[in-house]
Amino acid sequence: MEELDLEYVGRKIIAVLFSQQSLASAGFIAAATLNSIVGKELSHNSSWAGIPTAVYLLAGAFSAYMWGYVYDAIGRRKGLSTGLIAGVIGSGIAFYAIAIHSFLLFLGGLMLMGTANSAVLLGRFAAAEVSKPEHRGRAISNVVIGGTVGSVIGPFVAGPSGLLVSSWGVDELAGAYLIAAFLFAFGALIVFFGLRPDPREIGKQVAEKFPETKNNSGQVRSVLEIFRQPAAMVAVTSMVLGQVVMVLVMVITSLHMRGHDHSLTDISAVVASHTFGMYAFSIISGRLADRWGRGVVILIGSSTLVVACIAATISPDVLPLGVALFLLGLGWNFCFVGGSTLLADQLSPLERARTQGFNDLLVGLASAFGSLESGFVFTSLGYNMMAYVSAIVALIPLIVVIVWMSKNSISLKTA
Repeated sequence: MEELDLEYVGRKIIAVLFSQQSLASAGFIAAATLNSIVGKELSHNSSWAGIPTAVYLLAGAFSAYMWGYVYDAIGRRKGLSTGLIAGVIGSGIAFYAIAIHSFLLFLGGLMLMGTANSAVLLGRFAAAEVSKPEHRGRAISNVVIGGTVGSVIGPFVAGPSGLLVSSWGVDELAGAYLIAAFLFAFGALIVFFGLRPDPREIGKQVAEKFPETKNNSGQVRSVLEIFRQPAAMVAVTSMVLGQVVMVLVMVITSLHMRGHDHSLTDISAVVASHTFGMYAFSIISGRLADRWGRGVVILIGSSTLVVACIAATISPDVLPLGVALFLLGLGWNFCFVGGSTLLADQLSPLERARTQGFNDLLVGLASAFGSLESGFVFTSLGYNMMAYVSAIVALIPLIVVIVWMSKNSISLKTA
């Protein structure tokens, strides 16, 4: 293909990935709004409130590495379509589980939903591989920003969908999972029919036309060998710990608000502000990663996470929590986009899918641990103490990036 054709096809692929990200994130966020509440209701134990999200994240973590191989074996289009179909099935199971009040069956549905989410998250790297090296940050951000649509739609369908299913004699908490199933199905159709040609093939052509010098040996390195490189370690650290901090505070906030007698509408509004912060500014973080450098964006993100965690302790009212959770989402976004772009910089075409899948495995495992612990920490020590612990964790990527930049004499404009 000519360069102009590659650029056109790349833009088309990114548009399709943006569309499916918008639909899928709306479904995932609608469910995430209620997971801790459903967990408490079905288990009859507030200490178990974080278990549903932990199961969801663990399933996503362990399947992420698998998806890396699946994407290489059958391509990005078929792999992503398969993942979204798993989300349809999982959402349907979760809906039925709530209807019959089965906690174990609900966890089974969330396992499939988590598997689907890991497939969807890997889509951001497909955008990077069809783009020029200097445009990778914005390519990833143009997909991640699809979550903005989800941040607006997802939390606010929880109430209306709950009213709909309650008119059928089903628990109102089940409505969000039914809506999620329809959103995943629509996203699967868009990917299957629209993601042509496959990003895997376009990525190979882009790599040939715009060669890099990150790996001159011509050999395909092992994942451990790649992750021993300082830049790759910084990238993974920022994504893993940024995710842990975000999950620790976000997962339990809805239960914290429920304990202060906030309505489902108020809870949804705070979650919406959080998810808006997670995705809406992706277009800025991606361009800053390309212009200012990956390290600077991660620094901004980790600093914002520290501020967000401290702000969450100020008051249990809707407005202060909404602002704190917005900042929490914004900080996560800068760590996620900056880290994803930095990792993509280190990989050759044949190293991408499996390495990125293993990275998402680590991110998922860490965030699952955070979700599982959030319920126990919240029950034993309270919401504020959990937020303070999260602030300390958020300092780690900040320190790691500063050390990396100083050791490599990286300026603020080139990191």
